[in-house]
Amino acid sequence: MRIDTDAVVVGAGGAALWAALELAREGVATAVLTKLYPTRSHTGAAQGGVCAALGNLEEDHWEWHMFDTVKGGDYLTDQDAAEVLSQEAIERVIELEHMGLPFNRTPEGKIDQRRFGGHTRNFGEGPVKRACYAADRTGHMILQTLYQQCIKAGVTFYDEYHVVDVVFEGGDASEGGRVAGVVAYRIADGEIHTFRAKAVLMATGGYGRAWRITSNAYTLAGDGMSLVYRRGVPLEDMEFYQFHPTGIYGIGILLSEAARGEGGTLLNNDGERFMERYAPRLMELAPRDMVSRAIYLEIRDGRGIGGKDYVYLDVRHLGRKVIEEKLPDITDFARIYLGVEPLKEPVPIQPTAHYAMGGIPTDLATRVIRDPSNTVIPGLFAAGEVACVSVHGANRLGTNSLVDLLVFGRRAGIAMAEYARGAAMPDLPPDADEAVRAEIEALRARRDGERPEVIRAELNLLMDANVGVFRDETLLSGAVTKIAALRDRYASVAVQDRGTTFNTDLLEARELGYVLDCAEATAASALARKESRGAHSREDYPERDDANWLAHTLAYRREGEQPELRYKPVTITRFEPKPRTY
Repeated sequence: MRIDTDAVVVGAGGAALWAALELAREGVATAVLTKLYPTRSHTGAAQGGVCAALGNLEEDHWEWHMFDTVKGGDYLTDQDAAEVLSQEAIERVIELEHMGLPFNRTPEGKIDQRRFGGHTRNFGEGPVKRACYAADRTGHMILQTLYQQCIKAGVTFYDEYHVVDVVFEGGDASEGGRVAGVVAYRIADGEIHTFRAKAVLMATGGYGRAWRITSNAYTLAGDGMSLVYRRGVPLEDMEFYQFHPTGIYGIGILLSEAARGEGGTLLNNDGERFMERYAPRLMELAPRDMVSRAIYLEIRDGRGIGGKDYVYLDVRHLGRKVIEEKLPDITDFARIYLGVEPLKEPVPIQPTAHYAMGGIPTDLATRVIRDPSNTVIPGLFAAGEVACVSVHGANRLGTNSLVDLLVFGRRAGIAMAEYARGAAMPDLPPDADEAVRAEIEALRARRDGERPEVIRAELNLLMDANVGVFRDETLLSGAVTKIAALRDRYASVAVQDRGTTFNTDLLEARELGYVLDCAEATAASALARKESRGAHSREDYPERDDANWLAHTLAYRREGEQPELRYKPVTITRFEPKPRTY
């Protein structure tokens, strides 16, 4: 079946929904395709807050927020993007409030704000209350609010449609073709649908399922990154993957930075508040990459709890009122998953694979670019975690992810509407779905082969061990070699369910292919970058090297070979790189 529309939005998280809302406001016919029911999108898992320099409790300015974003990103952040983010954050949060989002309030009725890691006053003097929040369910409330607004605006949703290919005129993106639409698999019955569109937005989230210990949902397999990577679009800065300091031990489910923002502390086996040795000014509210490394060093030096590979998050001193009113979900998680009562006991935590700073390269209008010269691919857009503006640089600050969704999701909708109004409907050959249909049917028909969960388990263990918080040449070289071997084995993977009705076995096998693509780009980019910067910490190259590595990586997929790597400069406007201390 073929469906024609002006715009297609792939995904239904915060960036996708705000883009769809802007398109609806502009009267542009839009189809939102999502493999989940929209309010199950991963934006709903974001807990602690969305930052904006409102200054409701303390003096604050967008310039301070911009500086923190640049410094937090270890000066790999494109500073024009950071300026857009910090300025427009204020307007977007207020607009969300007017849409009805139920923020926590101060006694005076203003939006309440809390501290978060890496956010400071007066260009680094000390922590500032900048994170606007709805208890520890902020992402959930954003998702619900935007979805309700989309329904009100008449946005058309195609729920449980799994996008399996992106189509370009005249070949793929590397040949200069403009986007022509997408191919989707309807999960309910296995039917293939082709959507022809003038503009396509990829807003499909990250790929945390490459690792075993992760805060990400099972659906976060890098779909959008992989699909365009296969079509000639590079992936930018994939070596920079964030490990959140406080995942539930052994599981990885997130315990929000909000706990530390409210005054929670980290303790080692000696009962020591060890962050004083690593970041004496900001302590537990240092940027996430620094806190995660500190936890690993404590464990490696034998100060993990009972000699094991975790430390404690302690919120007992905050009291019942703060815990129940401001941290209800994360304390319930501790009770449910660990059997720990946070009112009386510290909670075992360890770093967890959390967020991709890299992704599909875009400009400030969210238009996808295909080379170091920033050549735009006509009609193709990306926003949210799947994209790399680059507003997060080498390390994202807490709460900047939700701001990224709001600011660049809105910008995507505006840019797509403008493009669609001036573009003709693209040419789409009648066999546009033939190649991916053949891939799916071959997978369904294969009788003998490896089970995808076996390959996935091996990949997860490999990424945990070799492409984690600390890295070196030996580990990364091993990862590159082994991922290539796993890719070879994946070519003959087989599924047990050969039906068409809700065949999740088949779709999870497809997702394994996506996550292998992302892992390949991550390991190759990390091996090549011979420095430590932000979340990329090389023990064999422990210093940041601005002379050679103040640059963004672009990884291009090469069939049967390692990715080709190219580089482009970082945009520096206000803040010259300097040592990153807290």
